[in-house]
Amino acid sequence: MQTYFPNASRMVYGCMGLGGGWNNNPVTSGDVSNTHAIINKALELNINVFDHADIYTFGKAESVFGQVLKANPSLREQMTIQSKCAIRFEDELGPKRYDFSANWINASVEGILSRLNIEQLDVLLLHRPDPLMELHEVANCLAQLQQQGKIKHVGVSNMHGHQIAFLQSALSTPIVANQLEMSLGFRDWLEDGITTNSVANRNIGYAAGTLEHCMLNNVQLQAWGSIAQGRYTGAATSSEADRNTAELVKRLASEYQTTPEAIVLGWLMRHPANIQPVLGTTNLSRLEACKEAESISLSREHWYALVEAARGQEVP
Repeated sequence: MQTYFPNASRMVYGCMGLGGGWNNNPVTSGDVSNTHAIINKALELNINVFDHADIYTFGKAESVFGQVLKANPSLREQMTIQSKCAIRFEDELGPKRYDFSANWINASVEGILSRLNIEQLDVLLLHRPDPLMELHEVANCLAQLQQQGKIKHVGVSNMHGHQIAFLQSALSTPIVANQLEMSLGFRDWLEDGITTNSVANRNIGYAAGTLEHCMLNNVQLQAWGSIAQGRYTGAATSSEADRNTAELVKRLASEYQTTPEAIVLGWLMRHPANIQPVLGTTNLSRLEACKEAESISLSREHWYALVEAARGQEVP
């Protein structure tokens, strides 16, 4: 993202928690007020990239965000807005599935733009790989959406390097972002590299070279689940490794004079892949605590100490 949006923030605000929850309750005025407060706080903290998906709280996350933009149109100029499509929940036609058909992508984009009350998405991300993808159908669809001015850029989510390269082979526009689960608690992307040429690598199952592909091709890595569901910053856990890691995080927060959230995110951001954390909290104080990660730089020794604690053993 940094390549294509030079003014994009180092962090992304993830909007999955907006809209009043994963239920069929209508959006309330309170939901709109809460969303407005979150948007204002994010922008106050210079977090100007907002991440959506058409499925988040069954479309309500986009709808409530769009209501705020409709009432405050000047906010749009301060934002980079991205959304994702292609996950379909179970319905009368079939089970939960992924859909890269041109009809579904086009209909999804129309719905996203309508709910968000905007004319163009800065980035459209394909949410999860569809095994039934027809490569050139997808490429032609995305090109048409760009020509129509409905999307500016194309990204992906939960794809490995080979899938990105395959899709890119048919596109005339660069894939600008790949959103993956990445955190101190979910380290498969890291373990793949450090366990190469060892028996341990056989059980990881992570597609080798995904990070390197993204780094070589200017594909911005975005990390969902970046705070590891709070495992090291106060959430209850039964794992000894998690408890030890949480204690280390607490000690380092004191040493660096920052927050535990900043240590966890700072660990992720210390990696040279320039990973962009996606922050999903709706707690304004916690959002401030996360933001402090931009002000620290973990030493190599502390970075590896966190790896060792989270792994529950030293590196190979």
